[in-house]
Amino acid sequence: MDLILWRHAEAHEAGPDEDDLLRALTPRGRKQAERMTAWLDAQLPQGTRVLSSPAVRAEQTVLVLRRKYKVRDALSPGASVSDVLETAGWPDARYPVLLVGHQPTLGGVVAHLLGMPEAACTIRKGAVWWLRHRIREGQAQTVLLAVTCPERL
Repeated sequence: MDLILWRHAEAHEAGPDEDDLLRALTPRGRKQAERMTAWLDAQLPQGTRVLSSPAVRAEQTVLVLRRKYKVRDALSPGASVSDVLETAGWPDARYPVLLVGHQPTLGGVVAHLLGMPEAACTIRKGAVWWLRHRIREGQAQTVLLAVTCPERL
């Protein structure tokens, strides 16, 4: 199974009484999403299932991809690593899954899957981490296939 984690692009800061879920992308964030979309369009296999956090900034990020997607509350800010993995169907899904979500949860997912301490991995805004689950010689393995961020594209 391939699991592609895409952190939402740069968003406006929330005001003191503003709902975090309503934060929108900045103009720079829109450009980040566009750059990453160009890369993802060339890389994503057919049949990739796309899931997004309900946060406005996450949906605005995934909308640039122009593919069908579903919103999942389990990808909301503050979600647990286990919520995210369960939502993705890791490691048994028969199709690639692209998740658009938030830090620190996505970093926690990467750290968990690669056997690092949970706080060891930070994912930049707009960046993608691509992991694969496979079985080799009877052993389950997680392989890191790609990491990129909009500034490198």
